[in-house]
Amino acid sequence: MADSDYRKTLNMPDTPFPMRGDLAKREPGWVQEWQEKHIYRRIRELSAREQRPRFVLHDGPPYANGDIHIGHAVNKILKDIIIRSKTLAGFDAPYVPGWDCHGMPIEIQIEKTHGKHLPRTEVQQRARAYAAEQVARQKKDFIRLGVLGEWDNPYLTMAYRTEADEIRALGKIMQQGYLYRGLKPVNWCLDCGSALAEAEVEYEDKTSPAIDVAFPVVDGAALGAAFGVGIAQPAFAVIWTTTPWTLPANEAVSVHPEFDYDLIETPKGLLILAHELAAACLERYALTGRTLATCKGAALEGLALRHPFQAREVRIICGTHVTIDAGTGQVHTAPAHGVDDYVIGRKYDLPINNPVGDDGRFLENVPALGVGELAGQTVWQANPLVLEELAASGLLLRQESIRHSYPHCWRHKTPIIFRATTQWFIGMERKHSEQAPTLRQMAESAVDATQFFPAWGRARLEAMMKSRPDWCISRQRNWGVPIPFFLHRETGEPHPRSAELLEQVAQRVEQAGIEAWFNLDAKELLGEEAQHYSKMSDTLDVWFDSGITHLSVMRGSHAEQLAWPADLYLEGSDQHRGWFQSSLLTGCAIDGRAPYQALLTHGFVVDGKGHKMSKSKGNVIAPQKVSDSLGAEILRLWTAATDYSGELSISDEILKRVVESYRRIRNTLRFLLANTADFSADDPGQMLPVAQWLEIDRYALAMTRQLQTQVCADYERYEFHKVVQALQHFCSEDLGAIYLDILKDRLYTTAENSRARRSAQSALWHILQTLTRLMAPILSFTAEEIWALTGKNQNLESVMLTRWHELPAAPADEAALLQRWQQIREIRGEASKVLEDLRAAGKIGSSLQAEVEIRASGARHELLASLGDDLRFILICSKTILVKVADAAAEAIIATPTAHRKCVRCWHWREDVGHAAEHPELCGRCTSNLYAEGEPRHAA
Repeated sequence: MADSDYRKTLNMPDTPFPMRGDLAKREPGWVQEWQEKHIYRRIRELSAREQRPRFVLHDGPPYANGDIHIGHAVNKILKDIIIRSKTLAGFDAPYVPGWDCHGMPIEIQIEKTHGKHLPRTEVQQRARAYAAEQVARQKKDFIRLGVLGEWDNPYLTMAYRTEADEIRALGKIMQQGYLYRGLKPVNWCLDCGSALAEAEVEYEDKTSPAIDVAFPVVDGAALGAAFGVGIAQPAFAVIWTTTPWTLPANEAVSVHPEFDYDLIETPKGLLILAHELAAACLERYALTGRTLATCKGAALEGLALRHPFQAREVRIICGTHVTIDAGTGQVHTAPAHGVDDYVIGRKYDLPINNPVGDDGRFLENVPALGVGELAGQTVWQANPLVLEELAASGLLLRQESIRHSYPHCWRHKTPIIFRATTQWFIGMERKHSEQAPTLRQMAESAVDATQFFPAWGRARLEAMMKSRPDWCISRQRNWGVPIPFFLHRETGEPHPRSAELLEQVAQRVEQAGIEAWFNLDAKELLGEEAQHYSKMSDTLDVWFDSGITHLSVMRGSHAEQLAWPADLYLEGSDQHRGWFQSSLLTGCAIDGRAPYQALLTHGFVVDGKGHKMSKSKGNVIAPQKVSDSLGAEILRLWTAATDYSGELSISDEILKRVVESYRRIRNTLRFLLANTADFSADDPGQMLPVAQWLEIDRYALAMTRQLQTQVCADYERYEFHKVVQALQHFCSEDLGAIYLDILKDRLYTTAENSRARRSAQSALWHILQTLTRLMAPILSFTAEEIWALTGKNQNLESVMLTRWHELPAAPADEAALLQRWQQIREIRGEASKVLEDLRAAGKIGSSLQAEVEIRASGARHELLASLGDDLRFILICSKTILVKVADAAAEAIIATPTAHRKCVRCWHWREDVGHAAEHPELCGRCTSNLYAEGEPRHAA
């Protein structure tokens, strides 16, 4: 018989599962199929029938503006991995995606396209339509990534009911006593013309004028009394600032009550300087000086100073916010332009003098300088004027430019200012009742009760809760949920029936959207009282929009699908100052607790060199491009394989490595599919009881059980990179390099229905079922592709309609089996090195051309002897000789080229090739496998 004819007698593997996934082309079809088959809905129905325990991951809404970027893709893929893994673990895990739809960026887009100063109603109409378009675009891209969810029923913050429930949430916070209206300095964007939340501020480097300014002391006798010396010459308190434009609003100079301050005699007069900074200051001013006396800051409290360029006096006050890190140890204090200044100003009842308008220009009533008018100048134009005035008066001791970190608007990327305006705040130090904790204390307790993934997130959020100021929630814009209060025209107080009126407004908004408030005639609700009240036009901070979705969505529009509190919130690390925080504060204000049990934080995506992605740098990798060229599956695998607790690096080179990793996994799966193509798990003649399996097959089952236990635990801990590592190691090492390598001979050469082959197939089927489910949360497309070939017998159209695979029960001796085969693997590794040396010397090609002699003693000999002739299949050589030696010193492994002939069917080189005259090209075992009872196997 010819070689080709003998090939027909082999059990050659066959599968329609292609070696190349061709993912980019095939994935859109699978996505469409999932939608047509309503897979997500069927998962929900199955979960309801089985009454599964609920697991809720509440989606933090991306902003509905612009195409999704790689960070969006990471976020949604991570969420999908969690939802899928929880589903397979037996939970009812719904996923309701959402979008943030109000706010400045959309309003700016409308202005860019249609011009500024549009009527409010037109802005709102166009903004609503624009947001809907953006949601549709982003939704399509998210679905393309293979993310399952309520795509036909997402939540939108601009949905009428959600807008109405946001107003109701505001009412609840007001009734709890945390909401107040006050004149305070807030982050103010000159481009937005609006207040900003802390989360809307980012810090960038800026060059500013740094100046040292002398404030003349009015009362020399009082100064002398403080220092205990006589005063016979002019004296000055010296401040240092990087915002000269705020000096017109100065109301005091702050010192630290416990710091030491020196009175130093210089050619410029007597200077008051903090002791620790005095030497550096004198050097900066190029002055020599002699210290006359020293006193504590507390002794200077109340000392009168003359404003450096206005005809009025200010005083020295004491505050612990003063530091000696830099400057002079004396702080220029303008309560209208700084949070610390405001706080200490409240203590000393200082006026909140804000001379700057909404547009960043000085008001008309601001006193003129000797060098020119401030009125009408921008704050930036005022800086050089103030410097010129100070220099002319001789009170400017030092001027230089410094590069420092400065707050910028996160939208416009322009410097902001602190400016006192009348705004609405949620007060961190406010209480629901006299005995209750403050909102800050509640928030700190809520952080303590939250689980963090990774753990470092706790310290970050804790620090923010301890230091954050009151939350300014009002904005001066058109496209946003209104703060629908009626304010008394004389007192500025909200209407006494505000709680009742808020609900009436909410009912109107629920029917017609936020436009219902802005179009409302006050008489409709107030009647004749309307003449005494003005209707507010401010809108709510968009962080409030998303921050109260625990009420408006989880217990509102999507209460049927979700539950409160959420088990998990998952967002990028910037959300500690954003959505995590706004949700925490509104949750504490409304419910006295956080709306989540746990927080998961992922890092930002950077390029392969660790640089931030930027269009100008040309290092942006778009998820759409990856999906269209490599497949979304590669993006999913990269996301899962990267430790999200830090920065996630991506580049074309990194993606190439991910593709190679995917191919290795795919090839392993293809082998499993091909070698179980003629196997039916439902046929008891084919699916053998584990007790009838060969030993190595039972070992493979034990390794699979270990893998499943580890991977399920990694999913539970949200450590997806460990899942990928485990799957890769299992496929390449445990399967590819060991089990499947050994198994090929038995699968291909033994009789089709032999126990040896069916034992192997039984194990392979369980391995394939386990792997398909374990990888399904990450390699979702590939898992479904496999399921289409293997899941027919289970009458389930998606792997997501199953759970983790139920493996046969572990036998009592499984631990011993794992240990035994670990030792065998180590010996196999030693033999492989010896065979490789023989191959490198050119004495053999394939390892089957070699014979291996193993000299072993004691337990090692006993272990190898128990394998019998199966040892050669484990070492993948044609013959093994086991020799018992006295001790470990005499142990050795020796490989030599065989002198025998090659069997044309199994390719082993055996001395019995041709012993059967009628089959001169076959070895004895192939002859037996084809024409007799078949070879005996017990181990491998």
